Amino acid sequence: MLENIPEFEDDDDFDRPSKSQMKRDMTALQKLGEELLALPESRWEPLALPEILSDALKAAKKITNFEGKRRQMQYIGKLMRKIDPEPIREAVATFKLGHAQDSLKLHQSERWRERLLAGDDALQEFLAAHADVDIQQLRSLVRAARKDAANAPEKRSGRAYRELFQFIKASEAADDDE
Repeated sequence: MLENIPEFEDDDDFDRPSKSQMKRDMTALQKLGEELLALPESRWEPLALPEILSDALKAAKKITNFEGKRRQMQYIGKLMRKIDPEPIREAVATFKLGHAQDSLKLHQSERWRERLLAGDDALQEFLAAHADVDIQQLRSLVRAARKDAANAPEKRSGRAYRELFQFIKASEAADDDE
């Protein structure tokens, strides 16, 4: 009875990827196309995209209908199969990293503002970390923001609070440039 079963060899001639793997790859390229669509158009130019792909991306930006956008993204995914996706992946990653760094800098500025409003010892730390700031302007902004914070919520203007944040943000940017 066992004699009728054909023997399977280890080498079954399965050199190509499975259908499921091909679908996963196509879905990944479509997702990469969506991420590329999220980039500003000025970031597309250095990638030297084929004209048909850049036209498809521009058309996708204009489409508002859900089903139409979905089909356009499938088309973009199909076009992406014909090009090398690595430069696009790198451009998307670089753009995302830049946004993350900008966000981190804003959060850092917000933390400095909160610390400066909380106590005077933070003022000395800020001055030690940022040697080139205008001390008088910083003290006056901190004083005005504290005074505004002491008011009742309906009487607060928030102007000094915002100006202090802008001052801190500019100081942080000046230190990064050096």
